[in-house]
Amino acid sequence: MKKSILSLCSFTILLGLNVKAQIKPISINKVETERIEKYLSSDELEGRKTFSKGIEKAAVFIANEFEQAGIAKFTGNPTYLQTFSLIKPKFVSLSCKMEGAEIDPKKVVVITIAPNLMVTEKSGYEIVKVNKEDNFMSTAYGFINAGKNLIVLVDEIFAPNFLRLAQFKNNLAEQQKNIIFILNNTAPVNYTIEATHQIESQSLSNVVGMIPGKSLPNEFVIFSGHYDHLGINGKKAVDGDSIYNGANDDAAGTTAMIMLSKYFSQLNSNERTLLFVAFTAEESGGFGAKYFSKQLDPIMVKAMFNLEMIGTESKWGKNSAYITGYDKTDMGAILQRNLVGTAFQFYPDPYLDQNLFYRSDNATLARLGVPAHTISTSKMDNEPNYHKVSDHFETLDMDNMNEIIKAIALSAQTIISGKDTPSRVNTAQLK
Repeated sequence: MKKSILSLCSFTILLGLNVKAQIKPISINKVETERIEKYLSSDELEGRKTFSKGIEKAAVFIANEFEQAGIAKFTGNPTYLQTFSLIKPKFVSLSCKMEGAEIDPKKVVVITIAPNLMVTEKSGYEIVKVNKEDNFMSTAYGFINAGKNLIVLVDEIFAPNFLRLAQFKNNLAEQQKNIIFILNNTAPVNYTIEATHQIESQSLSNVVGMIPGKSLPNEFVIFSGHYDHLGINGKKAVDGDSIYNGANDDAAGTTAMIMLSKYFSQLNSNERTLLFVAFTAEESGGFGAKYFSKQLDPIMVKAMFNLEMIGTESKWGKNSAYITGYDKTDMGAILQRNLVGTAFQFYPDPYLDQNLFYRSDNATLARLGVPAHTISTSKMDNEPNYHKVSDHFETLDMDNMNEIIKAIALSAQTIISGKDTPSRVNTAQLK
């Protein structure tokens, strides 16, 4: 009972409510928030592009913050860095025959990490389709992540955009299955597809910390943000500036994740295990989140708070944020219930046409049924510095950002204690 009273008092003071308590408050203070945000968005890190020296410096900084806060390393990891490889295939040659007839190579896109691939009707590949009524890229993305060897027939109505599928070849994971897209409406009976690629491998790392749960150690709640960004524009400077600092996108979310790790470490009252993750390669395909998700049983992940671009005011002003996929689980309702008596309000995502629920690092686990949502304030219809070199620290509202972090801490209270468990995503309804 004493622990519950301590937690309640700490959270009450955290939100600045007019309640007296005889304990020292555990705070999320703006000075510390600014220190972390300033470094992550500094010119020193050169825009934190994947595979750059800048992102390596950022990873070391985040790991040091975890260590200083007494955050444990993720189970089985000797360091805070969760390192994995991405494969970059360079096209060499391609041939495709269907019913004995040669198919134009421009009508075939092969996604593979095999240097020499040959597929025939005897190879056991499942044949699936992107139909004319489907969302082209979203459906294709689902097949890429299905974990199966597939031949995907793409309806010829998508011919103008077909070669966009080649972007999926930019970076592939070690466990990547072979996916062959063919612009053709008719399923072949006899076929031979041969593709040759030059394969290169590069390593990159998520940064992961953990606070073990007291009574529910095998149940996980995740707080995350992506720490990569766009790097340096080597072709064109704007007013002498060529560094995409990414202060809001997503140094802000990463800063919030670090601050929450410090707060919950000090509070030391979580019944469920808390995982704090700085994802890499979000900007280039979400590969950090994809790798991380494969290290967990999704059934045991009870909630995910993905923090993305919270450094500016939302369309509703201060003390507000929105939650992507709000209607897909009851997690948003739980968070808002925990904020009763405060001035803070969570809203459903107002930018449904932007498909944000599927565009950040929450998507991989959400597709597996996890109540995984992104919290953001970014005005996606009018965010002046989004993916621009002008996304600097000075453009952020740090007072408001600090209050958002506090509100997230309070709103998560009953989930990390095990009192509330959000409903799961109905995967049958996902695109």
